[in-house]
Amino acid sequence: MARLLLGPVLRYVDASAATVWVETDAACTVRVRGTARENAEGGGQGNGDASAGAWTAIQDGADESDGGTRAGSGTESGGGTGNEDVDTGTGNAGTGIGDAGTGTGGALARNGAARTGQRSARAGDGDGPPGSVSFVGEAATFSVAGHHYALVVVDGLPSGVSLPYEVTFEADGGGSEVRVWPEEGSAFPPSEIRTRSEDPAAPVRVSFGSCRWAAPPAEEKDPVGPDALDTLARRLAREPTGERPELLVLLGDQVYADEVSPATQEWIGARRDLGSRPGAQVADYAEYTRLYAESWGDPEIRWLLSTVPSVMIFDDHDIVDDWNTSESWLAEMRATDWWRERVLSGLMSYWVHQHLGNLSPTALAADPLLAAIRSAPDRDGTAALRAFAERADADPAAVRWSYRRDLGRTRLLMIDSRAARVLKEGRRAMLGPGEEDWVRAQVREDRGAYDHLLLGTSLPWLLPHLIHDLESWDSALCGGARGARWAERGEYLRRAADLEHWAAFPRSFDALADLLAEIREGPEAPATVSVLSGDVHHAYIAEARWPRGSGAGWPRGDEAEPGSPVYQLTCSPVHNSVPLAMRFGFRFGWTGAGRALGRLFTRHGHVKRPAVRWRRGGGPWFGNQLMTLDLRGRTAELTLEKAVVRGESAILREVTRTRLHRA
Repeated sequence: MARLLLGPVLRYVDASAATVWVETDAACTVRVRGTARENAEGGGQGNGDASAGAWTAIQDGADESDGGTRAGSGTESGGGTGNEDVDTGTGNAGTGIGDAGTGTGGALARNGAARTGQRSARAGDGDGPPGSVSFVGEAATFSVAGHHYALVVVDGLPSGVSLPYEVTFEADGGGSEVRVWPEEGSAFPPSEIRTRSEDPAAPVRVSFGSCRWAAPPAEEKDPVGPDALDTLARRLAREPTGERPELLVLLGDQVYADEVSPATQEWIGARRDLGSRPGAQVADYAEYTRLYAESWGDPEIRWLLSTVPSVMIFDDHDIVDDWNTSESWLAEMRATDWWRERVLSGLMSYWVHQHLGNLSPTALAADPLLAAIRSAPDRDGTAALRAFAERADADPAAVRWSYRRDLGRTRLLMIDSRAARVLKEGRRAMLGPGEEDWVRAQVREDRGAYDHLLLGTSLPWLLPHLIHDLESWDSALCGGARGARWAERGEYLRRAADLEHWAAFPRSFDALADLLAEIREGPEAPATVSVLSGDVHHAYIAEARWPRGSGAGWPRGDEAEPGSPVYQLTCSPVHNSVPLAMRFGFRFGWTGAGRALGRLFTRHGHVKRPAVRWRRGGGPWFGNQLMTLDLRGRTAELTLEKAVVRGESAILREVTRTRLHRA
């Protein structure tokens, strides 16, 4: 019988559906099942209307003391016609496609008719306690390079409730069904699917951060301090009925392909010669799977990801430090004998472990790569996925890694600021033309449908002023503003100092500024606009302003144009460190002296000042930390928490709490 190697990882959740990702050690059929029990006092009706009563949830076969109870109310249309899972930018969460309830023939199988307006997951009558409705989703595993995975879609769930679930395996060809999750004797509460309320005005809580080295085993001293995600997991486990994030947004460097742990280095050394490049770095797909097993196999992280939905986007260390910094950097990497296998394996493993779970059930059903894998002999997706990665590496415009997620009246756009770059000097852009058009379309579409706009991009848009000016100056030098000799110096500095954020792509910086200036004004303007980022190993808040008139200095008071507030919210690392010298530089970059020095650089490079101005609203803060946004109606509150040691354990200590909206 197959064993569970990694997961379950709860990824997409809306008012009636969820997806759960797993890795197994053999081909099998994976099922996610549980029981939603109707309240005895006028519970929900068979047509999906729960307005007459509440729902409680228990795990199939468990009592309420184990599974807990969660009450919810509201009306459930059961049709899934809202805008909760608009990955394609169409504004329609769709009616689903067909019936895949047999669970055979592919990596994605759905129990019953998909989003046709009825609760297809209610087919399990008699499997649970009297008055209950069982839910089950199943998927046959697919394989990549000898590793086996499944992404299970569970549909037809009641909205606004907590549903404890279990994971079972059945061997290919039939046989007994074996429960593999929760693990026997687990110290953690049951994993749950907490479906969204169908009320679009329901509150939204989003926690975010980036840059996580895998935590060492519990018996070893942690060289960079307590892991913020581990600490969050322990807090949620102690308070299983308390508030928790509705979504965990991981903004890059989920794994470090170029900075592996001693244990992983030893494992790599046992399979190949570390004296040959890339040395003690990841070289192929098998070694990437080791990184994910080490990072996501951490007991606290494993439970956290099983019960809190997550979205992810890559950054450079998911592939290699400073990935796609410049045209000459890429040419040098492609000339090596190890880079091709590294980048293809990185993109393949990212698609399997991270990107696939970012997609909604509707987008999954229409995904051509997933369809090709499902139809491949023995469901072996290696060849199809490798061809996909080759296209993505050769042509950034061939694949879109960016996606959209609507959470009631909050719109989240996760933007690829690594693979989508145009690197040709003279045409450099953080996003290619097609990607820029896509972002504009998602922001502009049905503007009145959201109160808060969140743009997730691994790299900060607004930086400390000195660092922004340095990157803009260096970009001008590399582009030839001061001649060939300065261009050569600029390229050296760009790589040595990691000068490759939005400021190093001035046209893209300005294009995003123009888009946000447009969206923040008018009768349909959102209450807040926030750019969520990581990468820089510290946290800060910056507020953008567009001053009246050209050439104005930093706007004070009524000098600022009216409109929705626009923020840069940067939170990093979740579990990493930053040298003391860089801490000084980040602090100095916000000072008046730092700004004055930055202006000297921009004058030397003939760099024009951007139309947008910004000032620091908080920070910089250092340490392992998480930011959380609480969005209620048209109000927004930001909390920053830092993982600190208290006694013999770690806690999340509140550092700051800030209101973002304007009264």
